[in-house]
Amino acid sequence: MSPQLAELPVPRAALGEGPCWEPAEAALYWTDIRAHRVHRLAADGTHTSWDAGQPVGAIVPRAGGGMALAAKDGFWALDPGSGQLTLIARVEADVPGNRMNDGACDRSGRFFAGTMAEDESPGAGALYRLGPDHVVSPVLAGLSVSNGIGWSLDESRMYYVDSPTCRVDIFDYDAASGAIGNRRVFAGVGGDGVVPDGLAVDADGFVWVALWGGGALVRYRPDGRLEQILDIPAAHVTNCAFGGGTWPPSTSRPPLGPGRAAVRCFPAGPWPPACRPAPSAADTPRGETPMPPQADPR
Repeated sequence: MSPQLAELPVPRAALGEGPCWEPAEAALYWTDIRAHRVHRLAADGTHTSWDAGQPVGAIVPRAGGGMALAAKDGFWALDPGSGQLTLIARVEADVPGNRMNDGACDRSGRFFAGTMAEDESPGAGALYRLGPDHVVSPVLAGLSVSNGIGWSLDESRMYYVDSPTCRVDIFDYDAASGAIGNRRVFAGVGGDGVVPDGLAVDADGFVWVALWGGGALVRYRPDGRLEQILDIPAAHVTNCAFGGGTWPPSTSRPPLGPGRAAVRCFPAGPWPPACRPAPSAADTPRGETPMPPQADPR
């Protein structure tokens, strides 16, 4: 039986991204990239938002409390209580035409996030890793629209999307160091105006991919075979996340005409339980061991 979509009572987004369930708060966070806002919806229905002053592509919980953001010019910390933003580390400060896009944390709290050119110039983006020591390391270069990131359940593999390639790639992953290698194709996705966007890995190790231009989420087996297609009533689906007994994908307003809701969610149903990564290490003291939205793939 397929779940029924329910539109959440939240402001509609120009470009909804980065859905992230925070169990400690029983709250859903997400971003509206074009509006420069971070949103939060609590379990009691209370909606709050903050003006980040710049595009925010991804948001994850911090081990020390609050949230870490991948924003236009780097990694930032958000204190939801005060709304204060604090810079953690700059990224591509010398490339004003770029911004950060999608991102995710591994179980050790390494925050991976990529960049893209605002004018969508091919090969202008890169993938970066923010470590527990707040040091930013380049991971991949020559990317066009850096998007979905996730890990296999044993963290031996990392899944990755550079949207214009129309595929999900897979790397060998060293959980001890955060190093990647042996890049190869996991699954071809999209074509004819449809591209893969964000992704999430469920508790069975299956990979869910959002289809920008495809109005759907697709589920792949760990061996890369297509398992399921779930239609979404929005043309541009950017990402999805598990948590809180619901599974919220995010969507984007179409170029013309009325917009879709920023977030839609599935009520609890016959779906795998959440596969929660560890909190972000963005605010973890050095030496401590300290968490996978329609994103514009353009």
